[in-house]
Amino acid sequence: MTKIQTPEQFAAVGQANLEAMMSLANSAIARAERLAELNLNTVRSVLEDSVATTRKLAEAKDPQQLAKLQGELTKPMLDKAVAYARSVQEIATEGQQEVSNLFEKQIADLNKRFHDMLEQAAKQAPAGSEGVFEAVRSAMNTANSLYDNASKAARQAAEVAEANMAAATEATVKAVSAATKK
Repeated sequence: MTKIQTPEQFAAVGQANLEAMMSLANSAIARAERLAELNLNTVRSVLEDSVATTRKLAEAKDPQQLAKLQGELTKPMLDKAVAYARSVQEIATEGQQEVSNLFEKQIADLNKRFHDMLEQAAKQAPAGSEGVFEAVRSAMNTANSLYDNASKAARQAAEVAEANMAAATEATVKAVSAATKK
């Protein structure tokens, strides 16, 4: 752990952590606002569409016209549902990315402080202790490499999941569109 030697260093670390948490909280609030706005707009749109759909269905004069209207009205509703899901996914992905970036920055800062502390300790260490410091550096490099690999794997998994979700959504839209044309 980094040795903080002065009250100023302690205050600076505390201030940096506070700023990072405030930034994260502010962006979470901004995402919540975007999600609330999206939900309100969606509810408004669904209500307006429901009224229009009900009017059109009430004007149908025979079963064939009713069936035709149902088919015509399904695709726009599905398209809106897909757009809504994509918007929610985008907001969630942005939030996850921001948390990930903050975490990576914190790890980089911690690594820098640990490296600086290790270098300072190595300068003050007795002769012959170089091997110990080299082992600690090697362990630190290995841990950083493992973290980088895990981080890359997590990003790739998220990208694959997002691509699978997009493909599944597209397949659903095509299937519903094909079914409504029958």
